[in-house]
Amino acid sequence: MIMSGWNAASEQYEPLDMLDQAVAAEKAGFESISASDHFHPWDPSGHSCNIWTWLGAAAARLNGIEIGTGVTCPILRYNPAILAQSAATVDRMNKGDFYLGVGTGEAMNEYPTTGLWPGYDKRQDMMREAIELMRLLWSRNEVTLNGEYYRTRKARLYTMPRRRIPIYISSLVPDSAFFAGYYGDGLISVANTPEVMKSIIANFEAGARKAGKDPEKMTKQVEIMVAYTDDVDAAVKMSKQYWAGTMIFATHLQNIYTPEMVAANGAVVGADAIKNQLCISSNPEVHAKFAQRFIDAGFNRVYFYSASPAQYEFIEGYGRDVLPIIREKNRPRAVVVFERAAVQSAREPQQHCLAARNAIIAMGLRKYGFINQMSLLFTGCTRWSERSRTIGCRELNGKN
Repeated sequence: MIMSGWNAASEQYEPLDMLDQAVAAEKAGFESISASDHFHPWDPSGHSCNIWTWLGAAAARLNGIEIGTGVTCPILRYNPAILAQSAATVDRMNKGDFYLGVGTGEAMNEYPTTGLWPGYDKRQDMMREAIELMRLLWSRNEVTLNGEYYRTRKARLYTMPRRRIPIYISSLVPDSAFFAGYYGDGLISVANTPEVMKSIIANFEAGARKAGKDPEKMTKQVEIMVAYTDDVDAAVKMSKQYWAGTMIFATHLQNIYTPEMVAANGAVVGADAIKNQLCISSNPEVHAKFAQRFIDAGFNRVYFYSASPAQYEFIEGYGRDVLPIIREKNRPRAVVVFERAAVQSAREPQQHCLAARNAIIAMGLRKYGFINQMSLLFTGCTRWSERSRTIGCRELNGKN
């Protein structure tokens, strides 16, 4: 099934504003939140809060939506043992699921804090060892590791995660996607041409199969930038101010380590290039069609960055107008069958409530937007348990 997520832009907004936006996104029907993790923003006019502090606050305020990082670099400014502890703590606090998105980083976050910026191959190998260490620490054992990059001595986490934390690995180009499939539990990428997207998926799936995993059961997540507006000039202006540097690939690889350097790099990006990257329209069908390009390429989660200055209007409008179209087009046949069965519950409440509960558990129909609508059909004979361990953050229980 397809999930729709909202991207929390820590490079652009103050943390309290972003927290209110996250609450609005959950209410609007987004099913997951991805929070970027930066030390420096992409532009000197931006922000860069400590995302782990913010995630703790978000976990305390939100009511069951999944949250995660998109993405954290676990190799230089963070010691992976401390990152494992941070992730376990957020997972304990959040009512819904938590995932850890990781990548090899950008110099703008790592070099200012450590004075180090190794080549890509070394950073990738460091990430492999960091992932190994974090998983060992989440296994409830004391960990003494004598690795090539990291060392621990009888390290142990005493506040463990409530669930197995999945690690999704970032891949912006096809060459790195095999690594993500082999070592990760899922993939995180960003919008590119359909050909590049399909190549990333193919290499990711090849890596997963090589490691003995079923790629059909793995998360494949893509972040896309949109503007739900007809004001093209305003959307282009904001995108150029805060995000133009991300459109230059060298920003992600070379030692470009201050916001001023990143902004200078992005100055060459013109309005036409930005328009080609974004979906700018007030027509919900146009946005749904844009998202469908990535779903058809093989991604099963689409996360939306808003390039519109009006963030709350975007969140509410997208939740109201666009997400239902995406869900309707991509919902599996099992959901249609379930909805028809749900309508019959009014005739035989006791019998159908039990059947509905069993159907949800059997089909794994949690986390998806229609589930909130289904709860209305069972008013009076069901209740929602936000801390359910049985099927995740919500459980449908029969009531006498």
